[in-house]
Amino acid sequence: MHLYKYLTFCFLGLILVNCGNTNTSQRTGLAIDTKVKSLLLGDTLDLTITNPKNLNITKVSYQLNGKAIEKNTVLDNVTLGEKTLTANVSYDDKTETLTKSIKIYNNIIPSIYSYEIINTFPHDITSYTQGLEFYNGELYESTGQYKESKLRKVNFKTGEVLKNINLSDNFFGEGLTILDNKLYQLTWKAKRGFVYDVNTLEKISTFNYGTSKEGWGICNDGSTLYKSDGTEKIWLLNSENLTEKSHIEVYTEKGKIPSLNELEWIDGKIFANIYQRNGVVIINSKTGGVEGVIDFKPLRKLVTQHSELDVLNGIAYHPERKTIFVTGKNWDKLFEVKIKKQ
Repeated sequence: MHLYKYLTFCFLGLILVNCGNTNTSQRTGLAIDTKVKSLLLGDTLDLTITNPKNLNITKVSYQLNGKAIEKNTVLDNVTLGEKTLTANVSYDDKTETLTKSIKIYNNIIPSIYSYEIINTFPHDITSYTQGLEFYNGELYESTGQYKESKLRKVNFKTGEVLKNINLSDNFFGEGLTILDNKLYQLTWKAKRGFVYDVNTLEKISTFNYGTSKEGWGICNDGSTLYKSDGTEKIWLLNSENLTEKSHIEVYTEKGKIPSLNELEWIDGKIFANIYQRNGVVIINSKTGGVEGVIDFKPLRKLVTQHSELDVLNGIAYHPERKTIFVTGKNWDKLFEVKIKKQ
């Protein structure tokens, strides 16, 4: 499995090995005990109540993130990341509510993927690429930087710009995705996204973000939109009203993966660029678990080296060719690759 590459490629965050802090009652000493220091997907959550004063406990009910659970629940139908355990404890005609923060990690080591370059195409060296996606065989690109942000339709074989929309100077363009002939484009810190007609690039409407603070990357599964905000969280958006329904947190078996950037939906998985790492993680869209990593760092050496050259960003799947296209910020090349598990 070439584990050393996985460790060397370590954009995996801090290794966290405990289940969080216990909110012990100052009055009674009651506390939730999880029995173990760390929890993995698939583990049994074996819960008990620490009762140092031997109170006459008559009833205990548990919740995980507000959902009722049993004291020996199997963690096989949950998302990963930070959770809140709650216990309502009844004793001597009194009820006390206890809470405890826990983290749930993935239960597999990510697979390592290699890649083969199939083709190399020209790419606008001035484009600070933020979003990249094919739709009906056409390539669309969103670029960033204040006063330079654009939305484009591009001939991927020649690099020719077929349509171009410049964003207002106060918007920093971010990721894009396309669903049902509508193109959704994010902006960075303005907490606002735009919706366009994909054929004309005419702006149809705008939408505001919810709990997520920023816009980074976005993709879709054919019905739901998935939005990154530069943290380990990916937000699920209702495609009808663009409200944030919920979120997943992206974790390995060791810890969280922050700085999630450009996203692409490929065969039921979310592929995410990691900002500043020149790599991509393959994410289980249900749990948030990282199932694979791809190190694209060598590609940066194959483009023209210049003062404005920046990191890998931009990943687009071509369903007919069954290949992946990747580029970077101010790269002069677009690479068509095939990946395979090592």
